[in-house]
Amino acid sequence: MDATASKQLEANNLKVIKDEIGYELLMNKKFYQYGQYCTDGNLKQLCTEASNVHKNNFNSLKTYLDSHQ
Repeated sequence: MDATASKQLEANNLKVIKDEIGYELLMNKKFYQYGQYCTDGNLKQLCTEASNVHKNNFNSLKTYLDSHQ
């Protein structure tokens, strides 16, 4: 197996990662929006933190995916 082949992801793994990227993006958007609706400061902060976690997960998956293409 050459270096190029070892860096590429198998099709089923690629699909799982792309699906997960979509889920993380959706959850980031939802928690951000929920945070905008909240009037309670603690709940607003919780939603913001959750949004940031999903944003970081998205970025990590995207970086991983980009490194294997």
